[in-house]
Amino acid sequence: MRFQPLKATLFVLTSLFSLIGRAQNNVQIILGPDEIGENQAWTIHVSISNEQLKSYDNFPDIEGFRKRGTSTQSQTSIVNGQMSSTQGVIMTYTPTKQGVFTLPAFKMKINGQIISSSGKKIKVSPPVQVQSRDPFRSFFDDDAFGTKRETEFVDVKEDAFLALTTNRDEVYVGEGFTSTLSFYVSESNRAPMQFHDLGPQLSDILKKLRPSACWEENFNIENIEGETVSIAGKNYTQYKIYQAAYYPLNNKQVDFPSVGLEMIKFKVAKNPSFFGQNRQEDFKTFYSKPKSVKVKDLPPHPLHDVVAVGDYRLEEKISSTAGETGKSLAFDFNVYGEGNISAIEKPAIQKGQIFDFFEPNIRQNINRENGRVTGTKTFSYFIIPQEPGRFDLKDYVQWVFFNPKTKAYDTLKSKVSLAITGESKKNEFIGSSDGGSFYDRISLADNTLKSSTAGTWKKIAMNIFMLLMLGASAWLMFKKAP
Repeated sequence: MRFQPLKATLFVLTSLFSLIGRAQNNVQIILGPDEIGENQAWTIHVSISNEQLKSYDNFPDIEGFRKRGTSTQSQTSIVNGQMSSTQGVIMTYTPTKQGVFTLPAFKMKINGQIISSSGKKIKVSPPVQVQSRDPFRSFFDDDAFGTKRETEFVDVKEDAFLALTTNRDEVYVGEGFTSTLSFYVSESNRAPMQFHDLGPQLSDILKKLRPSACWEENFNIENIEGETVSIAGKNYTQYKIYQAAYYPLNNKQVDFPSVGLEMIKFKVAKNPSFFGQNRQEDFKTFYSKPKSVKVKDLPPHPLHDVVAVGDYRLEEKISSTAGETGKSLAFDFNVYGEGNISAIEKPAIQKGQIFDFFEPNIRQNINRENGRVTGTKTFSYFIIPQEPGRFDLKDYVQWVFFNPKTKAYDTLKSKVSLAITGESKKNEFIGSSDGGSFYDRISLADNTLKSSTAGTWKKIAMNIFMLLMLGASAWLMFKKAP
């Protein structure tokens, strides 16, 4: 008889192992019951089999419920020489009132895989009497002598930090520098951590970080992936959270304040058990150090307030180098390179009687990758030659910029040479305009100067005469009346 508890134990273990063995590399979202009492908890359980639970998205918010926190579970078994494991995380919700509430359909990204849940309706009834005895939990939590064991969790010191870095400590006005906010974890770190509520946290962080007097080009990091880097001879995994290029609009120093990022940091069980919870969720906030970038004025130049700053080149395209007066040519002036592409203004055009330049169509293409902002800005002109001859467009189209690499101003000049044939068109507009009969009568008109005063007195006398005639007519009509 004394062996019966052992047989019961083996039976329960065998049953559990058989259930675990059925799951092979699957991820599940398991929702709580359809109905609970107001004094009961409701859960969403994320479970993954035969794989380590590395990452998961935020659990959904539910109207009428409050998030109480997460807990983790892990199980491992060996059946017939085959090992299987299950890991999971459970979000616990507590109802705030009675009623029927809807959890809409939602998706969670778990270990990089999108898992869908159809949601459900949850009825919260009046409080119920809860059974305090759970025989299965007692079975796993009690030792062989029936003594209740409480898991003791300890805080493992992390080897990680949050840092905001810039690729330059000093720039010119208008010169770009790249700022990166990253979380670094040493390869020797033993403290389990993970990100949480990163979207709302990042929104608050950027309100503090973004300088007001800078143009921003955001690199829009969507997936946080680790990258191995070496710092002072020590290997770290760098997780880039935010990265942007900034272009100062004035000479004021750019100051980045210290910001904090809250991470989930797990305490680990001092005496891990084969079954049950071996990690306890906790939180820790990591803070970056303040960072400043000095900004200096551009060297003196007549255009130093308006020129673009960067490393640029010129690429041109013209429909034909042989043109005819009065007929348009298509000309593309394409500036490309590294810098603030959005700030590039159209080139200076030398106006005259040789060419008519129409306002250009403008298009731009910006690439943000590998910590650099590069791109192109194209100005598409229509040009109408007015005079025949051979002309170099460099005399008519130029674009000045400041190159921080050479620390000097430079000018992009066109290399296109045009051979224009045909008759001169600069006086064609006046010659071809038909003034009509009005202009034909100019030669016949009297050009003798006459006094305007005489004409004025004649008009006054005529008006007086007409008034007298009207008065006389009115008097005669009244006189004849009976």
